[in-house]
Amino acid sequence: MYISPLFKGAYQYAKKHLAADRVFILSAKYGLLEETDKIEPYNETLNTKPDSEIKEWAANVLMALSQKTDLQTDEFIFLAGKKYRKFLIEKSGKMKNTNNDHVSIPLEGLPIGKQLKFYKAHR
Repeated sequence: MYISPLFKGAYQYAKKHLAADRVFILSAKYGLLEETDKIEPYNETLNTKPDSEIKEWAANVLMALSQKTDLQTDEFIFLAGKKYRKFLIEKSGKMKNTNNDHVSIPLEGLPIGKQLKFYKAHR
């Protein structure tokens, strides 16, 4: 379903280089998705939504994620853009453990072109 070069690069990188137990997909329309979830096509992004809608979306994602993971102890690596992660990490505080910061954003601050270059180099 997701066909953008950035998504494909991030997904392939997660599968090949991160040795993750699970990979989740953050969808503007459907929230938290498993790799095998079937969805209908849509044209929606968080990039144009107001913060109030993104906060509501993030609350739903956190609720779904808490049913599938341990938000306090599991390690989370975000390859998603800032709009998709900011209220999941910065505002919620639920993904932070006082003894161990277990959230990382390896490409944070890189513009899209540099992210694409990184993913291309790690195919």
